[in-house]
Amino acid sequence: MEKSAELLKEYRYDGEKKLTLNKISHDSGGRDGQKDELMKKTEQNLFEIDALQEKLYAESKESVLIVLQALDAAGKDSTIKHVMSIVNPQSIDVFSFKTPNTEEAAHDFLWRYHKRLPERGKMCIFNRSYYEEVLVVKVHEFWKSYKMPGRTINSGYISQKYKDISAWEKYLYGNGYRIVKIFLNLSKEEQKKRFLERIDRQEKNWKFSANDIQERAFWDKYQEAFEDAINGTSTADCPWYVVPADQKWYTRYLVSEILVETLRDINPKFPELSPEEEKQLAECRKQLESE
Repeated sequence: MEKSAELLKEYRYDGEKKLTLNKISHDSGGRDGQKDELMKKTEQNLFEIDALQEKLYAESKESVLIVLQALDAAGKDSTIKHVMSIVNPQSIDVFSFKTPNTEEAAHDFLWRYHKRLPERGKMCIFNRSYYEEVLVVKVHEFWKSYKMPGRTINSGYISQKYKDISAWEKYLYGNGYRIVKIFLNLSKEEQKKRFLERIDRQEKNWKFSANDIQERAFWDKYQEAFEDAINGTSTADCPWYVVPADQKWYTRYLVSEILVETLRDINPKFPELSPEEEKQLAECRKQLESE
């Protein structure tokens, strides 16, 4: 089995290479024979994530923001549910962002996301995120109808947003945030298969919307938008990971590896007690034993 650090280089975009989506794989890349081994490794990773997260929470120096982006039916919800299944819920938050409401639309596009950032020591998942401003907003040109001054609503609007996002992420990194950006890369054929399953299986009907088909018609534009967004905002400190999403077992394995590597790099530790605090503990022990 490949070393995780070497494996993740294949999927990591940090500004050193350009992403071209139609040239990369949507599946395990020939690793199907390792499925049982990698699924077992996924479970081991979950326990390590939990152990490292406990130290992160206790130390309270850094926090981790996980940005999860994908097209419909790529498995965002199931990935979150599986990979975070044993993490202490007290130390992680998950936020799903819908169309901005009236109050949110009256502020800058980052305002509602900044309010949801995790406090130090915690992890947070954005299920869709501020990247929607350069994805769905770009594809449908919603920005053209914004109530903003003419000097900002022009042909350079989207390219400026790449700069705004990169500057904001750089600011957050400098303030103790690790930002892990993951794009679940689903093929058009697999999306069709999952949509049909949602239509045919009654217990999955609730997951399907006619709007999903309408958005599917913009597939090529979304592929271009994801490419541009990832290429325009990938940095060494805040990289993107483009994760194949056609095989859920492999998706979950890679996401677990990404989180383990991120937490290992942070290397959190339980706080050490001062001599005074150790003395106080000894005194408390004596009091309890004397009862």
